[in-house]
Amino acid sequence: MEDGDFDQRLRDLQREYLEFLDDEEDQGVYMEKVKLMIGEQSRRLIVNINDLRRKNPERAKNLLETAFEEQIAFQKALKEYVSSIDPTYAKEQEEFFVAFSGSFGTKHVTPRSLTSRYLGNLICVEGIVTRVSLVRPKVVRSVHYCPTTKKVMERKYTDLTSFEAFPTTALYPTKDDDGNPLETEYGLSRYKDHQTLTLQEMPERAPAGQLPRSVDVVCDDDLVDACKPGDRVQVVGNYRCLPNKQGSFTAGTFRTILIANNVTQINKEMNLNITREDIKLCKNLAKRTTMDMFELLSKSLAPSIHGHDYIKKAILCLLLGGMEKILPNGTRLRGDINILLIGDPSVAKSQLLRYVLMTAPRAITTTGRGSSGVGLTAA
Repeated sequence: MEDGDFDQRLRDLQREYLEFLDDEEDQGVYMEKVKLMIGEQSRRLIVNINDLRRKNPERAKNLLETAFEEQIAFQKALKEYVSSIDPTYAKEQEEFFVAFSGSFGTKHVTPRSLTSRYLGNLICVEGIVTRVSLVRPKVVRSVHYCPTTKKVMERKYTDLTSFEAFPTTALYPTKDDDGNPLETEYGLSRYKDHQTLTLQEMPERAPAGQLPRSVDVVCDDDLVDACKPGDRVQVVGNYRCLPNKQGSFTAGTFRTILIANNVTQINKEMNLNITREDIKLCKNLAKRTTMDMFELLSKSLAPSIHGHDYIKKAILCLLLGGMEKILPNGTRLRGDINILLIGDPSVAKSQLLRYVLMTAPRAITTTGRGSSGVGLTAA
C-alpha cells in the first residue's frame, strides 16, 4: 500500500471513530467521558468495545485483528474531538490514548494460550504480576543547541513498541550536517515513563503438574505503577514480536511482548471491613475451652489431608507470621517465617502448598531456578 493510500485510509477510519465519539444525538455517553477526562487532566479514554461493536461492528472486528492501524486512527480521532471541546488542553498534550475494556471473545486468553496466531491482535490476558521493574524515563524528543550556528534542532525517537512503522536510532546526535558540535538540552527534551512487568498464569488455571507460564508486558505513561507484585490483573494490549539479534544477523525466532493500553485489577486488595458480628464471633471462638485455639486453626488448614499435624502447625505459623523485633543495639530481627518441606513422594507436600496459595491473599508459585545456593539456604 502506498503512503497516499495509507493516509487516505487513516483519514477514513478517523472519521468513523470520530462519529462514534461524537454521540450527542445518541446518549452522549462518550461525550461526557471525554469531558470528564479533560476535567481530570487525563490523556487516556476507556472505551467499552461492546459499545463499538453495537454501533460499528466492522470497526470492532478490525480493531481486534489489525490493532495498530485502527488504534492510530482512533487516537487521532480522540485528539480531534478533544480539540473541538477544549482547544487549549489539546494543544498542551502531544497525544491522547484509547484504552479498551469489555468482552473480547476468542481474544480473551491466558499466557499459556498465547501463540503466533495472536501476533498483531488486540488481546485481553489475565494473570498474576510476579515481577515489576523500576519506572525509568524513556526519551521521546531530544533538543540540541549548536553554539556555532546559534540554531536549535529537535529529533524524535521511536522503537518497536510504538505505533510508528520504523524505529529510529537511540543515539543522540553530537554533530549537525556541517560537522558542528551539538549540545543536548536535557531540560527541554521530552521523556515518558516506562516500565516492564511479568504476568504469570494463575495457578488454578495451570494444568496439573506443569509450571505456570509468563508473558512480558510493557507499560508507558500513566500505566506505570498500576499494579504491584502479587496483584491479579487483567491487561488489554497489543501482542507483538521483537526480533532477536545475534551480532549483525537477526535470528529466526522472536521474543514476544504485550504492549498494554489498559490495566485493571481483578480483586484489588482492600482493607478488611470487620463488623460487630465478626468481632462477636471471634470472641466466642476464643472462649472455647474444648480445644486449644492454635490446635483448632491448624486442624482447619487443609482439612481434606489427613494427619501431618506438626506440618500444619508450621504452615499456620508461616501464614500468621511473627512480630518484627529491633534489639537495643539496632539489630533487626524479621518477623517473616520461612519453612522447608522435605518428604517422600506422594505425601501431599505440593497439596499443602496449594492450600497456602489459595489461603494467603498475596501469593505466587515459583521455583528455585536462578537462585544461588546461599539464597536457598542450601549448599
